[in-house]
Amino acid sequence: MLVDRLWPRGLSKQQVAADLWLREVAPSDALRHWFGHQPERFAAFSERYRSELGAHEDLLRLLDDLCRRGRLTLLYNAGDAEHNNACVLRQVLIERGAAAA
Repeated sequence: MLVDRLWPRGLSKQQVAADLWLREVAPSDALRHWFGHQPERFAAFSERYRSELGAHEDLLRLLDDLCRRGRLTLLYNAGDAEHNNACVLRQVLIERGAAAA
């Protein structure tokens, strides 16, 4: 499942191979631009993104359900594997008890 607001530039649907694009669960444009993938802003980004996710309980329940049905792979388009929205979303799902660590 692709969890970015924007489709990865230059990649076709076949190259991404995502079964689902849930762009509504991605950080807002304003938050994404503020963060700018600056690692020193990641802690604040995580808090703000978690707050945004709180307004999307319906989407979180959908993700909980998908996790319970089987493996859920979160796809993202960021060069930093440790400081991105998919890492935060994964942790939220683990805390909700739906995803395996």
